[in-house]
Amino acid sequence: MEKFKTLHTDLEEDILTITLNKPEKANPLTTQTINELRTIIQTVYDDSNIKSAIITGAGEESFSVGADLHELQELHEINGRKFSENGQETFALIENCHKPILAAINGYALGGGFELALACHLRIASEEAVFGFPQVIQGIIPGFGGTQRLTYLLGKTRALELVLTGDTFSAIEAKEMGLINHVVSYKEAVIKKSREILNKIMANAPLAVGALINCINAAYNPEVDGYQTEANAFANCCKSEDLTEGIEAFIQKRTPRFQGL
Repeated sequence: MEKFKTLHTDLEEDILTITLNKPEKANPLTTQTINELRTIIQTVYDDSNIKSAIITGAGEESFSVGADLHELQELHEINGRKFSENGQETFALIENCHKPILAAINGYALGGGFELALACHLRIASEEAVFGFPQVIQGIIPGFGGTQRLTYLLGKTRALELVLTGDTFSAIEAKEMGLINHVVSYKEAVIKKSREILNKIMANAPLAVGALINCINAAYNPEVDGYQTEANAFANCCKSEDLTEGIEAFIQKRTPRFQGL
């Protein structure tokens, strides 16, 4: 697998762990990091040996604190728009991937780091995790799709309060809002819980898993008929070998052996 300067990757038992690997700088999302993320996520799409992925941050203190402030100082209207669109496109690849991608959040997930977590399908956090969009305090706004995903998940009123105040909040508060799936005690437990959930998902039919991700995403896309998306996905599952295998395994009271066909 390709070597990266800002990421570390490790493939174990069909799960690719992608680690933002600049802990001395709190794992910032620089242009280079975004580009490397795009490359590795495309690999997740294309590599049949990868069934799912975890995105996490190196070190104990930060998942990611978002954009590098020195890089932000170099942005103007033209390259600023390109910087934002590049991040949005990369995070959309994560959100729309047919394989489950889970954020394992240790420490601070602020700004673009929080946006990255929101783009993942599921989110597991340690008790020490802290979330927020503090960009407004710095004179800028979320640029990687955070305003949209936060509003989808929380609604307009709650989302406006969080982005306009720049307030941060704990993992427990994030779970109470419905932004986090599970909160565990420490970083090692975050990875353990993440792998546990992904292994459970990977035991299911890959075509059905991908179809479910697509259908759920369609519910939040006003340009897509979610009901028709569901009907089309249901029809595709009906012609799959996985459906035959699933029914036979159920009747025979054995574990199904899905092939993604």
